[in-house]
Amino acid sequence: MTSHDVVSRLRRILRTRRVGHAGTLDPMATGVLVCGVERGTKLLGHLALDTKAYTATIRLGASTTTDDAEGEVLAEVDPAGVTDEAVAAGIAALTGDIEQVPSSVSAVKIDGKRAYARVRAGEDVVIPARPVRVSAFTLVERRGPELAVLVECSSGTYVRFGRFVTEA
Repeated sequence: MTSHDVVSRLRRILRTRRVGHAGTLDPMATGVLVCGVERGTKLLGHLALDTKAYTATIRLGASTTTDDAEGEVLAEVDPAGVTDEAVAAGIAALTGDIEQVPSSVSAVKIDGKRAYARVRAGEDVVIPARPVRVSAFTLVERRGPELAVLVECSSGTYVRFGRFVTEA
């Protein structure tokens, strides 16, 4: 479910149009989506929802059209040569204050229209880099070509590893 799906369902269940949410929920993500109803929608802007945490699985050696598991595979390489040191260096490069270019299929608005809508309409989408903070990026376990990781980051960070995966 997307954030909009949740809001639509709440509007129907609660029989009100005044429902809002405090952040976009990625369709592949699981977790909590904070919502406000009626007068509670005014409180959403006062919540300190500036950090979030993800557990994720990175599959080395593959890149996709969406930089996640749902996209079509663009390229695959044998990840057997990717050393633990290379993984650690990649993680270090993506930790701290970094400039991130969100995926072209993200919900970022470009001239008032969602990037993913522009891509679906056949447009080439270029999203400028923006500052984000990755306060912790921890390798929990390595299972062959898969890395189980924990990422703690600022709001506005897109947790996608397509570029990291193909460069590793």
